[in-house]
Amino acid sequence: MSAARQKSRLLWLAFAAAVVVLSAAPVQSALTPPIAVNPLTGVAIDGFDPVAYFTGEGAVQGRAEFEYELAGVTWRFRSQGNRAAFVDYPEVYAPQFGGYDPVAIARGVSVPGHPMMWAVAGDRLYLFYDAKARADFLEAPRRVIDAARRHWADVKRTLP
Repeated sequence: MSAARQKSRLLWLAFAAAVVVLSAAPVQSALTPPIAVNPLTGVAIDGFDPVAYFTGEGAVQGRAEFEYELAGVTWRFRSQGNRAAFVDYPEVYAPQFGGYDPVAIARGVSVPGHPMMWAVAGDRLYLFYDAKARADFLEAPRRVIDAARRHWADVKRTLP
Protein backbone atom coordinates (compact mmCIF):
# COMPACT_ATOMS: atom_id res chain seq x y z
CA MET A 1 0.00 0.00 0.00
CA SER A 2 1.42 3.38 -0.98
CA ALA A 3 2.05 6.03 1.69
CA ALA A 4 -0.60 8.32 0.16
CA ARG A 5 -3.19 5.54 0.12
CA GLN A 6 -2.34 4.51 3.69
CA LYS A 7 -2.68 8.13 4.84
CA SER A 8 -6.06 8.40 3.07
CA ARG A 9 -7.21 5.17 4.74
CA LEU A 10 -6.11 6.43 8.18
CA LEU A 11 -7.97 9.71 7.65
CA TRP A 12 -11.09 7.78 6.64
CA LEU A 13 -10.84 5.58 9.76
CA ALA A 14 -10.37 8.64 11.98
CA PHE A 15 -13.43 10.25 10.43
CA ALA A 16 -15.49 7.08 10.90
CA ALA A 17 -14.38 6.82 14.54
CA ALA A 18 -15.35 10.44 15.15
CA VAL A 19 -18.81 9.82 13.68
CA VAL A 20 -19.28 6.80 15.96
CA VAL A 21 -18.17 8.75 19.03
CA LEU A 22 -20.39 11.74 18.23
CA SER A 23 -23.42 9.59 17.47
CA ALA A 24 -22.98 7.83 20.81
CA ALA A 25 -23.31 11.14 22.69
CA PRO A 26 -26.35 11.20 24.95
CA VAL A 27 -29.59 12.37 23.38
CA GLN A 28 -30.13 14.53 26.46
CA SER A 29 -27.96 17.18 24.91
CA ALA A 30 -30.81 17.84 22.45
CA LEU A 31 -33.20 18.79 25.24
CA THR A 32 -31.92 20.59 28.27
CA PRO A 33 -33.65 21.56 31.49
CA PRO A 34 -35.51 23.37 32.81
CA ILE A 35 -38.60 21.49 31.74
CA ALA A 36 -42.01 22.20 33.27
CA VAL A 37 -43.27 19.11 35.06
CA ASN A 38 -46.25 18.22 37.17
CA PRO A 39 -44.92 18.80 40.70
CA LEU A 40 -46.86 15.79 42.07
CA THR A 41 -45.87 13.24 39.44
CA GLY A 42 -42.67 14.62 37.90
CA VAL A 43 -44.12 13.91 34.45
CA ALA A 44 -43.59 16.40 31.62
CA ILE A 45 -46.60 18.27 30.25
CA ASP A 46 -48.94 16.55 32.72
CA GLY A 47 -48.52 13.24 30.92
CA PHE A 48 -49.77 14.46 27.55
CA ASP A 49 -48.15 12.91 24.48
CA PRO A 50 -45.95 15.57 22.81
CA VAL A 51 -45.90 13.72 19.48
CA ALA A 52 -49.70 13.55 19.25
CA TYR A 53 -49.86 17.33 18.73
CA PHE A 54 -48.12 16.75 15.39
CA THR A 55 -50.08 13.70 14.22
CA GLY A 56 -53.51 15.30 14.24
CA GLU A 57 -54.57 13.73 17.54
CA GLY A 58 -53.96 16.99 19.40
CA ALA A 59 -53.81 17.07 23.19
CA VAL A 60 -54.12 13.45 24.33
CA GLN A 61 -52.87 11.74 27.46
CA GLY A 62 -49.93 9.41 27.15
CA ARG A 63 -49.89 6.01 28.80
CA ALA A 64 -47.58 4.81 31.57
CA GLU A 65 -46.54 1.76 29.55
CA PHE A 66 -45.05 4.06 26.90
CA GLU A 67 -42.84 6.22 29.13
CA TYR A 68 -39.39 7.52 28.30
CA GLU A 69 -36.98 9.42 30.51
CA LEU A 70 -35.04 12.28 29.01
CA ALA A 71 -33.25 15.21 30.63
CA GLY A 72 -34.24 13.87 34.05
CA VAL A 73 -37.95 14.03 33.19
CA THR A 74 -40.50 11.34 32.42
CA TRP A 75 -42.42 11.74 29.16
CA ARG A 76 -45.53 9.72 28.27
CA PHE A 77 -46.82 8.67 24.87
CA ARG A 78 -50.04 7.32 23.39
CA SER A 79 -48.29 4.58 21.43
CA GLN A 80 -44.97 2.87 20.92
CA GLY A 81 -44.68 4.64 17.55
CA ASN A 82 -45.04 8.08 19.14
CA ARG A 83 -42.50 7.12 21.80
CA ALA A 84 -40.04 6.01 19.10
CA ALA A 85 -40.50 9.26 17.16
CA PHE A 86 -39.75 11.28 20.31
CA VAL A 87 -36.69 9.17 21.17
CA ASP A 88 -35.31 9.86 17.69
CA TYR A 89 -36.18 13.58 17.57
CA PRO A 90 -36.87 15.04 21.03
CA GLU A 91 -35.83 18.53 19.93
CA VAL A 92 -38.65 18.47 17.37
CA TYR A 93 -41.46 17.11 19.53
CA ALA A 94 -40.76 18.49 23.00
CA PRO A 95 -42.49 21.79 23.75
CA GLN A 96 -40.28 24.79 23.20
CA PHE A 97 -38.95 26.70 26.19
CA GLY A 98 -39.34 23.56 28.29
CA GLY A 99 -43.12 23.82 28.19
CA TYR A 100 -43.20 27.32 29.65
CA ASP A 101 -45.49 29.89 28.01
CA PRO A 102 -43.50 31.83 25.36
CA VAL A 103 -45.74 34.90 25.76
CA ALA A 104 -44.84 35.09 29.46
CA ILE A 105 -41.17 34.44 28.70
CA ALA A 106 -41.24 37.28 26.15
CA ARG A 107 -42.32 39.50 29.06
CA GLY A 108 -39.49 38.19 31.20
CA VAL A 109 -41.44 35.84 33.51
CA SER A 110 -41.93 32.10 33.74
CA VAL A 111 -45.38 30.54 33.64
CA PRO A 112 -45.83 26.84 32.88
CA GLY A 113 -47.94 26.20 29.82
CA HIS A 114 -51.10 24.10 29.94
CA PRO A 115 -51.18 21.09 27.61
CA MET A 116 -54.72 21.93 26.47
CA MET A 117 -53.59 25.43 25.37
CA TRP A 118 -51.18 24.75 22.54
CA ALA A 119 -50.09 25.64 19.04
CA VAL A 120 -47.65 24.23 16.52
CA ALA A 121 -45.76 27.01 14.74
CA GLY A 122 -42.72 26.58 12.55
CA ASP A 123 -42.94 22.80 13.16
CA ARG A 124 -42.45 23.28 16.91
CA LEU A 125 -44.83 22.87 19.83
CA TYR A 126 -45.65 25.75 22.16
CA LEU A 127 -47.77 25.56 25.32
CA PHE A 128 -49.62 28.53 26.82
CA TYR A 129 -50.95 29.50 30.22
CA ASP A 130 -54.40 30.40 28.90
CA ALA A 131 -56.43 31.16 25.77
CA LYS A 132 -55.46 34.84 25.78
CA ALA A 133 -51.74 34.03 25.72
CA ARG A 134 -52.37 31.57 22.88
CA ALA A 135 -54.32 34.20 20.93
CA ASP A 136 -51.57 36.79 21.50
CA PHE A 137 -49.01 34.28 20.20
CA LEU A 138 -51.06 33.42 17.12
CA GLU A 139 -51.32 37.11 16.15
CA ALA A 140 -47.54 37.30 15.64
CA PRO A 141 -45.76 34.01 16.38
CA ARG A 142 -42.36 35.08 15.03
CA ARG A 143 -42.36 38.27 17.12
CA VAL A 144 -43.25 36.36 20.31
CA ILE A 145 -40.73 33.59 19.64
CA ASP A 146 -37.93 36.08 18.96
CA ALA A 147 -38.74 38.04 22.14
CA ALA A 148 -38.96 34.83 24.17
CA ARG A 149 -35.57 33.68 22.87
CA ARG A 150 -34.02 37.00 23.91
CA HIS A 151 -35.40 36.63 27.47
CA TRP A 152 -35.10 32.84 27.91
CA ALA A 153 -31.59 32.80 29.42
CA ASP A 154 -32.60 35.32 32.08
CA VAL A 155 -35.92 33.61 32.79
CA LYS A 156 -34.22 30.20 33.13
CA ARG A 157 -32.08 31.58 35.95
CA THR A 158 -35.24 32.30 37.96
CA LEU A 159 -36.55 28.74 37.72
CA PRO A 160 -35.97 26.18 40.50
